[in-house]
Amino acid sequence: MKTFDCVVIGGGMVGAASALSLAELGLTVAVVEKYAPMDFSPEQALDLRVSAISLLSIHLLEQLNAWQQIQQWRSCPYQRLGVWEHELCYTEFDAKDIQQKNLGCIVENRLIQLSLWQQIAAHPKVTLFCPNKLINFEQDEQTVLVELDSGEISTKLLIAADGANSQVRQLADIGMTGWDYKQSAMLINVETELAQQDITWQQFFETGPVAMLPMPGESPLGGYASLVWYHQRDEIKRLSSLSNQQLQQEVIAHFPAKLGHINVIDKAAFPLTRRHANSYQNKKILLLGDAAHTINPMAGQGVNLGFKDVKALQSVVASAIGNNECWHQPQTLARYEKMRRHDNLLMMSTMDALYTSFSHPSPFVKIVRNAGLFAAKHAPFFKNKALAYACGM
Repeated sequence: MKTFDCVVIGGGMVGAASALSLAELGLTVAVVEKYAPMDFSPEQALDLRVSAISLLSIHLLEQLNAWQQIQQWRSCPYQRLGVWEHELCYTEFDAKDIQQKNLGCIVENRLIQLSLWQQIAAHPKVTLFCPNKLINFEQDEQTVLVELDSGEISTKLLIAADGANSQVRQLADIGMTGWDYKQSAMLINVETELAQQDITWQQFFETGPVAMLPMPGESPLGGYASLVWYHQRDEIKRLSSLSNQQLQQEVIAHFPAKLGHINVIDKAAFPLTRRHANSYQNKKILLLGDAAHTINPMAGQGVNLGFKDVKALQSVVASAIGNNECWHQPQTLARYEKMRRHDNLLMMSTMDALYTSFSHPSPFVKIVRNAGLFAAKHAPFFKNKALAYACGM
């Protein structure tokens, strides 16, 4: 039976990054994943699943030697972020205000995963089990015995990076708190007439915000963008049933005129939920990323919080090794949750407060929230502090 220092269940963006981060510390790591990401070719259509990668997340990907390849494939850096409800209160955040070249980068999730997998394949400390799936596990004071469909392996630490419906979390009997937002989000890939690849924006309505994420490349019409449309579930279900041509007319009618003419290429929808694990740890089991927390995607912070989890775990393990401590003892691993729970909860609560505020129908609340945006526009110190935090600085 093979034995590893760490076994990571889930080879997505967060799981792959955690495996490489721990392998860089000299630990032997196994990654268990059901499906390999599809290879890249420049002719492929843009994926619907994209992330707004923060500066801190870019730094982590650079450290893992994955960012260089992503840039060679395709990505879209953006320098500005526009936010508004009423046009008079339009507020813009600019990378120059925090002495940065960009605020972040829009990248397809699959390309982040694929680049990390290339580094995994080349790393002598990482073993990939794919296609494989978890069956069960048992832990004692020293090890965790992991049963896969291909056999058994043992480890000192089992990491759950297997998503919002984490099988590891359920088997470890770790509960969750949270709720459904009774809304869904629709992702729409479009060709855009107007070149606006340096800015991402979001306008708020009582029914939910609409947002534009710039995408890389030149289309026959001009450029590409990923649109996000938040609305009640029945309305998103109706929009999902429309043809691309019909959906195009709906977008033109309900999105700001900033888009210009568009052509709809592809679409998908998913429900909005908030989930937070009651604990990130059960002895030698740790939860990372969506296995530990799912957040309202309004500000695109989901994967960035997951990458912060990775950085925190790497820091905890590196510090323990450097101080000649037993890095895999539960009391040592508990430092990871202490580092991350408050920050994750703060970001989740902030997104909920914004979501609730901008969906409130009261005229008084509407005045207050627009006054808040107007004040932010004229208070650069506080605006830039919030921007730096969102960028992970």
